[in-house]
Amino acid sequence: MTFLGEFANVLRSKNAGPFEITFDIMFEDAGKYQHLKQANVIKAETIAKLYKLSPEQVRIIYYDTARGVKITIPRWSSSGSPEDTDIYGAQQHAPLLSIQVP
Repeated sequence: MTFLGEFANVLRSKNAGPFEITFDIMFEDAGKYQHLKQANVIKAETIAKLYKLSPEQVRIIYYDTARGVKITIPRWSSSGSPEDTDIYGAQQHAPLLSIQVP
């Protein structure tokens, strides 16, 4: 087993508008991308547990042509609001690093 943070070439988060955060998982190697896809470890239930959401709030899209996965979740507070701690959503990918890839 290896951790997703070591397996993917790019693992990042960013705003997807003021009310959502999106995560990008990208691979240079098509074989690694296909391995992750076949391993089925990126699931709504897994992401929901990491971010304390319901699985229905998680959207996951695999982009075969780009060898990437896009995950979108709602923000807990809107970007720029007084309780927002990460206005750009750029530091929210850390929990994904611990996902294990067989």
